[in-house]
Amino acid sequence: MFNRILVPTDFSPPSDAALEYARILAAKFGSSLQILHVIDDPTASSEFVADGFAPSTEDIRTGLIQHARKRLDHLLNLVDRSRYHAYADAIMGLPAASIVDYAMATDTGLIVMGTHGRTGLAHLLMGSVAEQVVRTATCPVLTVRQVTVADEAIARPIEMRVPIAV
Repeated sequence: MFNRILVPTDFSPPSDAALEYARILAAKFGSSLQILHVIDDPTASSEFVADGFAPSTEDIRTGLIQHARKRLDHLLNLVDRSRYHAYADAIMGLPAASIVDYAMATDTGLIVMGTHGRTGLAHLLMGSVAEQVVRTATCPVLTVRQVTVADEAIARPIEMRVPIAV
C-alpha cells in the first residue's frame, strides 16, 4: 500500500513517536523508511518573515547539515537499515515546503510526522509545519502528537493492536 514512508524529524519527542509509528507501518506494509531533517534556512524568503538579511556562509550551511546527518545516524539502528532499507537525509530550506517537495521527488506514499499540538497564541506565532504539510502534500499524512500512545503501541504485539468488536 505504501511503498515509501517519509518521517520528517526535528529531533523532538513527537518526532520520535512518529518514527515509532512509521516503523510499525513499514513492518506491516513492507515499506522502506526515509527520515528527513529540514534545517530552517534563514536566508529563504517566506510570507511570514519580514524582509531582512541573515548572513549565512557555505561553511555554516555545510556544518549545520553535517551535524544534522550525525544526529540522524543515531536515530537509525541496524534493523531499520536492513529490514526497512532506511535512509536518512538532511537538507536546508523552508520546512513544510521542503518536506512536501522531498516527498514528491522520492515518490513517497505516506508522510508520518510528529506535531507539538500547540494551540492559541503559540500556534498563531509559530505556525505549524505539520498543518502546512497536511494542507499541501499530495500523499496521505499521518500526524502523531501523543508520545505515550506510540509507547503503548510498541509495547503491545501487532496482533493486539486491532480493536475487537464486542
